[in-house]
Amino acid sequence: MTAAISWLPSGTVYGTLLNFRREFEVWAPRMGEPPYKAPPRAPVLYVKTANTFAPCGAAIAVPEAAEVGATLGLVIGEAEGARGAGGHALVLLNDLSLPHESYYRPALRFRNRDGFLVCGPAIRRMTDVGDLEQLVLDVSVNGLHVQRVELATLVRDAKTLLEDVSEFMTLRPGDVLMLGTDCLEGGLRPRVQAGDRIEIAAPGFAPLTHTVTEETV
Repeated sequence: MTAAISWLPSGTVYGTLLNFRREFEVWAPRMGEPPYKAPPRAPVLYVKTANTFAPCGAAIAVPEAAEVGATLGLVIGEAEGARGAGGHALVLLNDLSLPHESYYRPALRFRNRDGFLVCGPAIRRMTDVGDLEQLVLDVSVNGLHVQRVELATLVRDAKTLLEDVSEFMTLRPGDVLMLGTDCLEGGLRPRVQAGDRIEIAAPGFAPLTHTVTEETV
């Protein structure tokens, strides 16, 4: 196995909630409810712990149907392949989770199961990717196209998200800031189950592929 195939994060990985307009609009009617009673002013983040990291091509065990979270991760600092590009790079990610109701405080047991962050085979310099607002992620399950994720619909684009997060916390070299995951019409996400094969593709990136298997006790 080559280094490119086995790329995994070397730092902390942060996910971002409510950063696609469709997801934000789905939750907007509930943002005035207790305990917060208002829309969030700063990015809403969560952590994907190291046990979730899985390489491209992995077989991920799930206890039930899981939700696909196709996204891009902003790799901070002097990660391999990012030198000379302002220290930042990009990587395709599948931020898997079990179906759940969450708002502001996602439960770890749904998002942080073993292997629930499948990483693309290689990172790319940000300067090599071009205009991120034009980038589209296509998600296929068993060869059938199930989702189109348009980065033009981000609430905060990559630059703005990084600036806003940096106002209240320091991201260190090797850390990864995910741009967020989009939902389908109605607020649901694509679901997969044991036996499925997932592919996430974007122009200029090697596809991220992996399978899903049944979890055994």
